[in-house]
Amino acid sequence: MADYITVGGVYSDSIEEKKSVFIGYISPAKTEKEALEFLASVRKKHYDARHRCYACIIKDGRIERQSDDGEPRKTAGMPILEVLRHSGIEDAIIVVVRYFGGTLLGTGGLVRAYTRAAQKAVRRAEVLSYSKCVDLTFSIDYSLYDKMMSLISRDGGKVIDTRFTDSVSLRVRAVSGTQDKLISDIELLTKGKSPAVSEEIYDIF
Repeated sequence: MADYITVGGVYSDSIEEKKSVFIGYISPAKTEKEALEFLASVRKKHYDARHRCYACIIKDGRIERQSDDGEPRKTAGMPILEVLRHSGIEDAIIVVVRYFGGTLLGTGGLVRAYTRAAQKAVRRAEVLSYSKCVDLTFSIDYSLYDKMMSLISRDGGKVIDTRFTDSVSLRVRAVSGTQDKLISDIELLTKGKSPAVSEEIYDIF
């Protein structure tokens, strides 16, 4: 099971509601600074739009921000934030741009429109699942290479780096909490040589 999910790039989609056009953008953002930089780029691109509302969730520090950008209170930023929360996506920002079509939508209509535009951007996006992992680093004789590759695959590991010198140096990644079986099998195959284990890191796995 993934520890958190995010998006793999910038994606957008749009809807039209009573001649108002709502364009939803979603982008990865690992920090609040990155989120605000993306917001600034959308504002620059759509300088002529009536509103550029947004919400973001940053995993580190559990930062949540949202803005109605001139729309009635809680009709834009909060609905966008709820879309992010419901999706489970973190380290991301959604910006919804509105070009006013001349017809007032009312508070309920605005909430629905901003929600739909944000949802369409989410559905368009490539979602990446990240898990906490550890790296195991060790060396083996060439004679054990094929058996080690089979062992790593069987135990659910992923070879990250291989270096061939007078021996074969390997760096193998495993989902945190699953590495004990892999470590035990490596020690068995190498007759007691224990791999070095890294601190936890996040990776797509």
